[in-house]
Amino acid sequence: MTDIPADEPLHEVTVVVNGVPRAAAVPARRLLSDFLRHDLGLTGTHVGCEHGVCGACTVLVDGRPIRSCLQFAVMHDGAQVTTVEGCSSGDGGLGPVQQAFRDCHGLQCGFCTPGFVTTITAYLDENPQPSEDEAREAIAGNLCRCTGYQNIVASVLRAAELRGSTGEVAQ
Repeated sequence: MTDIPADEPLHEVTVVVNGVPRAAAVPARRLLSDFLRHDLGLTGTHVGCEHGVCGACTVLVDGRPIRSCLQFAVMHDGAQVTTVEGCSSGDGGLGPVQQAFRDCHGLQCGFCTPGFVTTITAYLDENPQPSEDEAREAIAGNLCRCTGYQNIVASVLRAAELRGSTGEVAQ
């Protein structure tokens, strides 16, 4: 992230992140990923390619997955944003998707995991009982260099089971 020139105007951006109102004054071209990571200190959102290809930076904005490295923070003033930190359970433990990744060994280095967790969380809100093929399609836009995807697909299916048994739905 570059230094802000002294004469660059700042814009107040207020979002509800993981259920908590948060605000910061940022330049117009501050990326949502940088806003979350640098201005708000929520480092769970990772930035990999900076071109919207890898999916590591995926967050939910008003319940929909978006690539936060392609969006300006000012575009989302007033929005509800859910990061991987917000995908935990209500008591602060692992949420069903996070637990499924643990159960199924769906991560290795973990760099891509936040983007997968948010993507899968939104997907299961729309399709709570996916088939294996549907699970593969759901994660097709997220890249992982370590796992070979089989354990991630298993994690999607396990998360659907866990959510079904608890009745938990993402916020």
